[in-house]
Amino acid sequence: MKQKVLEDNYEIKIYQASQKSSWDSFVKEAKNATFLFQRDFMDYHSDRFADHSLLIYKDEKLVAVLPANILNSELYSHQGLSYGGLVLEKKITFEETLQIFKNLLAFLKSENVTVLKLKLLPRIYHQLPSDEIDYLLFLVKASITRRDITSCVFNEKPLKIASSNRLRGIKKGEKNELQVREEINFKSFWNEVLEPNLKQVHNQKPVHSLEEIELLHSHFPKNIKQFNVYKNDQIIAGATIFETVMVAHTQYISANEEGRQMGGLDFLFNHLLQHFAFKKHFDFGISNEAQGMKVNKGLLSWKETFGGRSIVHDFYEVKTANHQLLNDIFL
Repeated sequence: MKQKVLEDNYEIKIYQASQKSSWDSFVKEAKNATFLFQRDFMDYHSDRFADHSLLIYKDEKLVAVLPANILNSELYSHQGLSYGGLVLEKKITFEETLQIFKNLLAFLKSENVTVLKLKLLPRIYHQLPSDEIDYLLFLVKASITRRDITSCVFNEKPLKIASSNRLRGIKKGEKNELQVREEINFKSFWNEVLEPNLKQVHNQKPVHSLEEIELLHSHFPKNIKQFNVYKNDQIIAGATIFETVMVAHTQYISANEEGRQMGGLDFLFNHLLQHFAFKKHFDFGISNEAQGMKVNKGLLSWKETFGGRSIVHDFYEVKTANHQLLNDIFL
C-alpha cells in the first residue's frame, strides 16, 4: 500500500515507527480508544502479525487511525487486540466520519484489499457517544460475523449480590481470613495459579506469557494491575485487571483448588467491585466459546450473580467495493 490523496483532501498513510509519538498522542485524546491502541501495547506481539495500521488525514491534520494487520487480501482491525475499529477525535461530526470511512474503503479497494474486518470497541469503553461507524456499517451492508456477550456491572446503579452461593463464598473467605493484595509482581499468579489451572482444565496457555504481561505492565503501570488472594501468605487465587478511563476489565481470573474450596474468587470479586466502584463499568469479560456461538453457562451465571448484565461485542466484515453505497446519503 502507498500513501494516497483521496477525495476532499483526505490522505491515508501506513503507520511507520517514526510516527509513534503522533499516533500515541492522538489515541490518548480520542473519544473511542483505550491504552490497548497505544503502540507500546500493540507492538509487543509485532512478530505474530503483519501490522498495517493506518493514519487518516484531512488537510494534513490527523483525524482518525485504524489499528490493523493485513492477511492476504483482507485487512483486520487488529487481530492481536481484544477490540478495535476506527479511532476518532473527540470533536468529529457524523458527516466527517462518513467521509473518513468512505475514503478508507475506497483506498483499500484501490490497493486490492477486498474485505475489511472490524472488531468494534464495546460502547462501555466510549468516552463520548461514538456509534457513527455502527450506522455506516449498516449503510454499506456489512455483515456480522461474530457476536459475543460480555457481562458488566453498571456502577451508577449496581445490582446487589443476591445469590446465596456468592454470599456464602464471601463469608467463607472471611472465615478463612483470606487477604487480597494489589501487587506489581505477576510471577506468583502466573506460575502458581493461572498457567497450571488453564493447563489442567482447558489444556491451554494464557494469551500473554509472564514475560509479555511484565513488559506490558512496565509500559502501563497505571492500567495493568494484579490482585492476588492469600491464605497464610500462600497465593490461592487472583485476577489481572486492565483499567481504562471508563472501565475496569478482568483480563484473567483464576483460582487453584484451595482457592475454590475457600471461596477465594467470591471474596476477591466482592473486594474488586468495591475497589473499582468509581469506574463507570466493571467488565467481567466474555463467556463465549466457538466464535460466539456457544455460551459457558456456569461462567455466565457466576458473573451475573455479582450483578453483571450482558452487552454485545460485535465483529463485522464489509466489502471495500461497497464504499459507493455511501454516496448521496443526505437529503
